[in-house]
Amino acid sequence: MQSLKENIHIENKYAGVTLGAINLPRGLIYIDAPPIPEDGRSWRADLLDLESGYDRLLISLDTNVDRTIGARAMDCPVLAHENAAIFFRSRPSIFKAQGHTTGAEWEALPSLGNIRWAPPEITFTKKMSIQWGETPIILEYHSGSNKGAIWLILPEEKIVFVGDTVIKNQPPFFANADLPRWIEDLHLLASDAYKGYTIVSGRGGVCAGSTLDKQHKLIKNAHKKIDALADKNAGPEATEKLISALLSPLRFLASERDFYTQRLRYGLAEYYTRHYTSKKTDED
Repeated sequence: MQSLKENIHIENKYAGVTLGAINLPRGLIYIDAPPIPEDGRSWRADLLDLESGYDRLLISLDTNVDRTIGARAMDCPVLAHENAAIFFRSRPSIFKAQGHTTGAEWEALPSLGNIRWAPPEITFTKKMSIQWGETPIILEYHSGSNKGAIWLILPEEKIVFVGDTVIKNQPPFFANADLPRWIEDLHLLASDAYKGYTIVSGRGGVCAGSTLDKQHKLIKNAHKKIDALADKNAGPEATEKLISALLSPLRFLASERDFYTQRLRYGLAEYYTRHYTSKKTDED
């Protein structure tokens, strides 16, 4: 566990996403949950030594299965954006592990069986403030990387948890993204509004400025190339030609290439279908 401040901690040792915990007089606020229930219980045990109040709250930064399937094991109310609640209402109450398709981390885990979802009990639309201590916690809607994506902002401590808006040395998830808004989100993170902030990625932890720049270039490049395919009236399968160029600036193990290739293959085709093919069909 890494402590960013005396009461603000992150953890990268569990499979899936980077976890966060904020220790406050009223209680503990968890940021995301590991996908394996046993890991969730272990994470809770890791935090028992922290002196805090009795209340507990889990904040899910978006709808990605990696950070939401383990929510029930955290044994507390869940807070997320209202789009996350809509997302879960459209799904069966029981999650059933299926074959490797989307390139998400949970698909590589052998120990997941049928798990009951824990849909959010508390939601908001644009902005929300939580006052569990002397300083506020701000939640803001930033839908570039995911329709239900939010940032958790600690303005006094100058720390922001951005989920999958920035990912360290992994390809992004495109399926539920909005690339123009994603570019706007990255512009905002690079602006004076977040000057001096510690940016915490939902996959990899604390980010250097170079990581933010790399993500910005990657998303802009992807958007440009996808637009070019649309101008040619290409089909969704043509997005596979973009994969090599999107992987090339990233540093990862050779054994992960097939896994990340599948993430992009699925995500790019899904994004193209939703934003270009479906739109054209509606216009016709």
